[in-house]
Amino acid sequence: MEQNAWLTDAVARVGADPPAIVRAFASAGRHCPDVIGARTRLLRALPADVLPHWVDDLYRHGDPNEKLAVLTALPLLPLGAEAVPLLHDAIRTNDTRLLTAALGPYARHLDQHAWRHAVLKCVFLAVPLTNVHDLDQRADRELAAMVAALRVEREAAGRQLPPDAHRLLDRIP
Repeated sequence: MEQNAWLTDAVARVGADPPAIVRAFASAGRHCPDVIGARTRLLRALPADVLPHWVDDLYRHGDPNEKLAVLTALPLLPLGAEAVPLLHDAIRTNDTRLLTAALGPYARHLDQHAWRHAVLKCVFLAVPLTNVHDLDQRADRELAAMVAALRVEREAAGRQLPPDAHRLLDRIP
């Protein structure tokens, strides 16, 4: 079956029978070159009343690529803050792809404390801070103090912070 036809059929199946998303979500990688886009379309096909359940289920039981697709899709889904626990999970991992996705536009739902710690983890793992959505708007003195303390620790160990962390410190008064 042609890719677009497969996706069109899968989206229709998911809309009519939400549990069909489990198989379609896993199969998307075999049928669609833009697997994240395909998985996002599948999630968007879910009825709103079951969307939070399936978002959580697909993330919790998914492989890293499926988790990445869920996190990437979050800002495009009609959800409030229901999926914030998924961000917390992604932030605890050392998978920089998941950490980066967790700090995308949906991170607006993270409280400031959790957001600061996630940004600090980015610095620690050398994830480019350009990937952090709304960094300039949310960065504050407390984040600067955390990054500065990490800089002191790193310098004591003979290591440096990534250059974008230095730029962040320069931007925060």
